[in-house]
Amino acid sequence: MSIRVMKPGMLTTVQDLGRWGFQKYGVPVSGAMDKDAARIANMLVGNEETDAVLEVTLSGAEFRMEHSGLIAICGGDLKPVMDGEALPMWRPLFINEGSRIKFRGPDYSSKRGCRAYIAAAGGMDIPVLMGSRSTYVRGGLGGYSGRMLQSGDSLPILKPEVRSRLLEQLIADKGEKRSGYVTTSWFINPSLIYSRENVIRVVEGNHFTWMSSHSQIRFEQQKYVIEPSSDRMGYRLRGMDGPLELQGEIELLSEGVSEGTIQLPPVGEPIVLLADRQTTGGYPRIAQVASVDLALIAQLPPGVHLSFRLIRVQEAETLLIMKEILMNQLRSAIQLKLLLGH
Repeated sequence: MSIRVMKPGMLTTVQDLGRWGFQKYGVPVSGAMDKDAARIANMLVGNEETDAVLEVTLSGAEFRMEHSGLIAICGGDLKPVMDGEALPMWRPLFINEGSRIKFRGPDYSSKRGCRAYIAAAGGMDIPVLMGSRSTYVRGGLGGYSGRMLQSGDSLPILKPEVRSRLLEQLIADKGEKRSGYVTTSWFINPSLIYSRENVIRVVEGNHFTWMSSHSQIRFEQQKYVIEPSSDRMGYRLRGMDGPLELQGEIELLSEGVSEGTIQLPPVGEPIVLLADRQTTGGYPRIAQVASVDLALIAQLPPGVHLSFRLIRVQEAETLLIMKEILMNQLRSAIQLKLLLGH
């Protein structure tokens, strides 16, 4: 069982939830940029949430199913089609062998959605390196030979577990049959994890007060545009009302950073560190993206505007707990579908 890469598109890699426990050795965590979408895609095909998926960026990717099997596509709407027909997202799909899945690319007028995730029942049979199958392209670690995927690559799929086989049988017997695939009437509403506005909730970092009083106010009031040089390592932002300023020239020893850390270099243009971030940083850490909004910022492409809203740590923790409760409810709802047989 396998999926063949016909065209890799702009950037397609194998990712899971990250390579944890090795930052003290300078090894980045990596993993899916939008971990919520990756987790839900795996839920929908009966996998473990930590299983490897394909992360497709923007447009041009095309794949061929070398076997009949269950997949799910979640994340940004990159307009997936199969043999010319639009494929539904956020639900399990039983795809016939030989079918081709192509991503035409996002609707840029929506200002959101630049990464999609494909989970296949059984998960990607990719070697585990330091406890993860994630790809860190800059370091040539993990994934498929430590690199982005190329035309002709064949991605082996592990044998589906019992839960996936039951789900597959359920869909094959009672699903809605379409040309080349079978699907379900039920699906996950993406609005459950993405807000309608590009407002990113953050908490103050250790060095927030190192900014001038004017910049502390402007940090939350102005909008920022994501620069074209942004990537999986971090988003570079340009303030629409001008750069942010520190109170003076400051020297800082390198300190540990995490996903969502917002640094302020001397030029005054913030950098939001993301999945492939370095393990330490020497710029002032002025803020930290609330974990609940990491999926939202991961789906914003270069050229799009965003703004920040400061919240307290307690609120950020509550929001994260509420999200995990929702994830548990989604997982239970899918299992209930299996038990009830519909």
